[in-house]
Amino acid sequence: MVCGRISRLSVRDVRFPTSLGSHGSDAMHTDPDYSAAYVVLETDAEDGLQGYGITFTLGKGTEVVVCAVNALAHHVLNRDLRDIVGDFRGFYRQLTSDGQLRWIGPEKGAVHLATAAILNAVWDLWAKQEGKPLWKLLVDMDPRMLLSCIDFRYITDVLTEEEAYEILQKGQVGKKEREGQMLTHGYPAYTTSCAWLGYSDDTLKQLCTQALKDGWTRFKVKVGADLQDDIRRCRLIRNIIGPEKILMMDANQRWDVPEAVEWMSSLAEFKPLWIEEPTSPDDILGHATISKALVPLGIGVATGEQCHNRVIFKQLLQAQALQFLQIDSCRLGSVNENLSVLLMAKKFEIPVCPHAGGVGLCELVQHLIIFDFISVSASLENRMCEYVDHLHEHFKYPVIIKNASYMPPQDAGYSTEMKAGSVKKHQYPDGEVWKKLLAAQGN
Repeated sequence: MVCGRISRLSVRDVRFPTSLGSHGSDAMHTDPDYSAAYVVLETDAEDGLQGYGITFTLGKGTEVVVCAVNALAHHVLNRDLRDIVGDFRGFYRQLTSDGQLRWIGPEKGAVHLATAAILNAVWDLWAKQEGKPLWKLLVDMDPRMLLSCIDFRYITDVLTEEEAYEILQKGQVGKKEREGQMLTHGYPAYTTSCAWLGYSDDTLKQLCTQALKDGWTRFKVKVGADLQDDIRRCRLIRNIIGPEKILMMDANQRWDVPEAVEWMSSLAEFKPLWIEEPTSPDDILGHATISKALVPLGIGVATGEQCHNRVIFKQLLQAQALQFLQIDSCRLGSVNENLSVLLMAKKFEIPVCPHAGGVGLCELVQHLIIFDFISVSASLENRMCEYVDHLHEHFKYPVIIKNASYMPPQDAGYSTEMKAGSVKKHQYPDGEVWKKLLAAQGN
């Protein structure tokens, strides 16, 4: 039973010093500290349940997102949860169309990250009140109710609400069997944890060898800073994992369009399945040019982790600019906007392979991709979800990986809740971890 007036919203700046070990390092982001703006919603309901929401950041700038959350808070406070989910499309539009705040968006940048954090908390609270993990809440939801959560504004030229309804209706066929398949086998994953750009060759060898022993068959390597170094590292990895395992590459937006084509021509010998984010995430036509040029080499283009919103995804699909679409649970406007992208991807028959390199991203996006398989795509062909083996110990309901696959979460909610002790220790700048680090830096 959905009930309760939202009586309090708090937000914290939580940062983990991952840059100290070069975890998460790539060609553009050389020293990331995996961080989050962490939102907690409380209600006056007797159940005492709270909603937890995050958006992912890289350290500096988290305080800007925290400010944006506080600026949006008045749209949420004193609202009844039943009223919010009863007109979720209207509530989504209210958050994203604030007459003044949208000027520093609209639906992009810090204000949209803040929107994601708040909405992620709302979805967590809703799923908890229904006593279901979020993926199950979505799978069991009536298609019309599900569609009422989506704002179709700006995408009806590609996907109407009726077309989306037809997709969900078709997805009803075999749904129970697919749910059973997920519960038994899980959703296939790939690992990025072995080959961050800042890792030494010894670390890379050690992690790849261990990953193979642990049953991983799909690997991603960071590239883009130095071509000769990329060739050497890719050869090293390919020699360790062998010719049959799947290898992906990720340039994290490092190149111009001609440079991307030239660089990937030099790396084609290592048989990558895709090149991820080869150029600016805003350059739809640039991605299309790269995509077309790499077809003869058998290399696909993947992008999405820094796509502002559903409109960018719409255009990437229209322009045939990508072969693999990468949703992000915290970049887009939460579950609501991700649902619209999953449905558009299904219409274009482009496989969705979510981005999950960051704190909490694995915990959240597993729900979306499991729902996608059960209710929308009904396919695992060319599909896999990213996994990084960092910071799961700070979450109350961490991901469970078995046989290199995500096992569907069983706890109610969106798996967003962090351990209270971890939040306290890593709060910036007053948590114990940061007090020590900042004092050391001062010396």
